[in-house]
Amino acid sequence: MNTANRPAPRNRTITLTEAEKAAYKTHLLQLNGQTRLDTILDRTLCQDVFIVLPWLPEHFVDLLIADPPYNLDKAFGEQQFNQQSQADYAAWLESWLGPLRRTLKPTASLYVCGDWRASAALHSVLEKHFIVRNRITWEREKGRGAQRNWKNCAEDIWFCTVSDDYVFNVDAVKLKRRVIAPYTHEDGAPKDWEEDDDGRFRLTHPSNLWTDLTVPFWSMPENTPHPTQKPEKLLAKLILASSNTGDVVFDPFLGSGTTSVVAKKLQRHYVGVEIDETYACLAEKRLALAAADARIQGYTDGYFWERNTLAFQKKQEAGCKK
Repeated sequence: MNTANRPAPRNRTITLTEAEKAAYKTHLLQLNGQTRLDTILDRTLCQDVFIVLPWLPEHFVDLLIADPPYNLDKAFGEQQFNQQSQADYAAWLESWLGPLRRTLKPTASLYVCGDWRASAALHSVLEKHFIVRNRITWEREKGRGAQRNWKNCAEDIWFCTVSDDYVFNVDAVKLKRRVIAPYTHEDGAPKDWEEDDDGRFRLTHPSNLWTDLTVPFWSMPENTPHPTQKPEKLLAKLILASSNTGDVVFDPFLGSGTTSVVAKKLQRHYVGVEIDETYACLAEKRLALAAADARIQGYTDGYFWERNTLAFQKKQEAGCKK
């Protein structure tokens, strides 16, 4: 037997058989005219976002999360995106960000992903239509080294709102960090930290610099073949901070479904648009898996844990054995 292409024993990457793809394809939705919210709620639309945009309802979105193609030459399944000038890329961003505004509620928030090349164009377009509140930078620990430049190992997420009336649940996104220097009060009581069976930890407010994320890879159960998949933990931070239970989360560039999957795990409604049929079917498979297992790696007991925390890993392992 030829074992050259056999996956490693611990490879947990989610893939599709032809039979699965045929089955999940029947779950996908395509629009051909103006539609109501109940038609698209908790569905994956397999279409070009530019076709779908005029047919979406107005003011139905509580939280928009967009991870569009960066300004790079990149293949996404059968789709190819080619690098453009900064002006042309800004015009492309404007072509969908502008029309999307009508789908947002007055209280809505949005997060738009990009890299350092896209940041100038993103900021210029976003500030035309929204209130730009912050730029999150997250460490992507993967990445190739460079001989004549700094290694690129970070990406940005722009945080914007439609108005000054918006949701931000700060207590839902605190990070649980190990205490290295456990200061105490004069009576010996812990100062701004606590100790339990997991060790000594401190809850810290979320900042705009995230160093606790792991890019999905082959041994993680959320991993898919998508080339630019974001971690479920990253989406959980955005969704918990900027929406409430039962809200509608919309992703116009769904990819393999991470936004919809995490929204479902966190009891939000979702709507996703993805042009590539294989990725859309992968999203449907992941949504089916999420119905049976709502765990999010890196998030447990209501807190986000810093990367490679031993106590957290033990909790995850214990949960897997149940």
